[in-house]
Amino acid sequence: MPMTLEQYREAFSDDSDDTPGWDAINARLEQLYLDIEPEHFGTIIKYMFGGPDPLDGISRYHSNAGNMPHEHIISYGFSELYYSEDAAGKEFSKYGFELTFRLKPFPADAKDVIWPSNLMQNIARYVFETGNWFEEYHWMPANGPIRSDTDTAITGLVFVIDPELGVIDTPHGSVQFLQIVGVTDDEINAIKDKAITAEEVVTRLRNGNPLLVTDLERTISIL
Repeated sequence: MPMTLEQYREAFSDDSDDTPGWDAINARLEQLYLDIEPEHFGTIIKYMFGGPDPLDGISRYHSNAGNMPHEHIISYGFSELYYSEDAAGKEFSKYGFELTFRLKPFPADAKDVIWPSNLMQNIARYVFETGNWFEEYHWMPANGPIRSDTDTAITGLVFVIDPELGVIDTPHGSVQFLQIVGVTDDEINAIKDKAITAEEVVTRLRNGNPLLVTDLERTISIL
């Protein structure tokens, strides 16, 4: 059940003095969205206390940027959210990034707004379990539609710096906002086969879609 970010912070977060990483993310989002309040999906039992979801929260904004209405979804948890003396002043905050995702409205999402959160949590499980992290132009196949049980050609992911959020400095080091960009089966296979680079795919996708909004109904490949 979505709640406002403020409701989540009041219910589950520690004193704001102990959440400098979280506050740094919020400050950057407030620069972009001013007084717009997001929907926030928070974990009830934090991962550090044995909960199943590595990310402590995921916020969703309704954006009209780039003349393309879309959902702008942001994670909390790949970076150091809470005060840590050991982490203070490092070059990168924890894994050094948070994920974002821009998604064009999709008819079936009226009944399922949770799947992008599940996608981010699944990526987080991979990162937390393996210690591997992502950087710009890294890519991965989703081994099927990125929205499960959905007839979509979007079966792969490429990561880019979010064109609006960029990179921030926090008390625990820098954090990149890495945006998930959905790509078609043909595109991810071409990247895998080294017929084209992930960067070249992204460059072509930006033509007419500068914010790289993922459209689950896109069937035409840029190849």
